[in-house]
Amino acid sequence: MSRPRRIFDREFRDGAVRIVEETGRPVAEVARELGVCEGTLGNWVRRDRAERAGGLTADERAELVLSRVKVSGTGRGWVLI
Repeated sequence: MSRPRRIFDREFRDGAVRIVEETGRPVAEVARELGVCEGTLGNWVRRDRAERAGGLTADERAELVLSRVKVSGTGRGWVLI
């Protein structure tokens, strides 16, 4: 049987990413110590690196998608681009 899904607040995620980034320790090692799945922590680290590299944040991407839907919705009906 699978474990119930855990929800981590922003402060915990940011702290976990900071540990990986500042210490240079492997994601797998930090994930084990914190009791987080390696893939989950890896996703957080990857997202953080992308955001710091000048990419869009998750909120900015969502806003962009929403604005595209609104723009494409004018005229002949709603079309998701």
